[in-house]
Amino acid sequence: MNLFNTNKENKTDLTKNNIIKFYIANGNSTIYDLSQELNLSVPTTTKLVNEMCADGYVREYGKLETSEGRRPNLYGVNPDSGYFVGVDISELAITLGLMDFKGDLIDLQKSVPCSLENTPEALDELCRLVNDFIGQLTIDKKKILNVQVNIPGRVNPQTGYSYSVFNFSENPLTKLLSEKIGYPVNIDNDSRAMSYGEYMKGCVEGEKNVLFLNVSWGLGLGIISDGRLYNGKSGYAGEFGHVHLFDNEALCRCGKKGCLETEASVSALYRIVTERLKNGETSLLQDKNFTISELIEAATKEDVLCIEAVEEIGHKLGDALSGLINIFNPELVVVGGSLAHTGDCLLQPIKTAIRKYSLNLLIRDTCICLSKLKDKAGVVGACMLGRSRLFD
Repeated sequence: MNLFNTNKENKTDLTKNNIIKFYIANGNSTIYDLSQELNLSVPTTTKLVNEMCADGYVREYGKLETSEGRRPNLYGVNPDSGYFVGVDISELAITLGLMDFKGDLIDLQKSVPCSLENTPEALDELCRLVNDFIGQLTIDKKKILNVQVNIPGRVNPQTGYSYSVFNFSENPLTKLLSEKIGYPVNIDNDSRAMSYGEYMKGCVEGEKNVLFLNVSWGLGLGIISDGRLYNGKSGYAGEFGHVHLFDNEALCRCGKKGCLETEASVSALYRIVTERLKNGETSLLQDKNFTISELIEAATKEDVLCIEAVEEIGHKLGDALSGLINIFNPELVVVGGSLAHTGDCLLQPIKTAIRKYSLNLLIRDTCICLSKLKDKAGVVGACMLGRSRLFD
């Protein structure tokens, strides 16, 4: 029996799905607590849990520690009942991960070189890398329930189309990927997936209204509203980097000028540092064809030029974020992406600008912090999204 392909209109099947969702949200629990939550009798709950144990979806986790009386059994999700593959695509590499059903990341390959191009050849290379990753796994591969792929730019997770990259076929990208990989595939925007990963496994501790800022080669935003990931009508919510804020001549990847991304992103940092070096300023990066990693590392090594450039970007981000705080009134703003590796060098000017430009009453309600998951946020979010979509 596959619990996730059963008839969702059948009351018993639906109740079993709700049991799984309860364990995912609350962890291990007693039969009595589960029956109270689902408004079922204890005998009915016991019968269903025993059936799910026999089918391998639930397992017993010992006894609940109590000071008196008979100790009840604890039950929870069997981590081996299913697995999820996450693929997080960035500008020059991908990160791949495997997560068990309980939500633990059990395999990870970071920064695997892969070119992000809008060509069939690039898609074939991506699928080859995913297949190679799956091929080396030691689990029962029949238990892989979903492959979730994060893609930068405009992605419609409902229809399965990507409109920024891999946009060359009349068929949905999810269909092409499923045919090449051999598993059900979903896609989503990278920043949105990162926000969900941070919400489920990162620095979020009970907050229900969260903004996640992804400051990488581009600039994206993930929005958690009342505990739910916000997609917008077509899945394009969060294109924060393409808000028009500047009167400059820097051409954005979207084809327009003046976007926030052109002045506040890793690509902007790269351009700014390169221009200042050409103008004769000194840096650890002098006389080098430096990489993005070397650029960010220089800012952490007290390179004055790089620190000044990062601080300038942080101030512009804080200025723009103050408007979002005034609109959304979030409990938490999480700053992630590759530029977040510069730490307080980026975070402090963001906070300073927010204090300067946002309303005082709203600032009191908002905590601003760096991502806890860092460069694992995307792949964790991908796996978590794959699991959540079993219950959609």
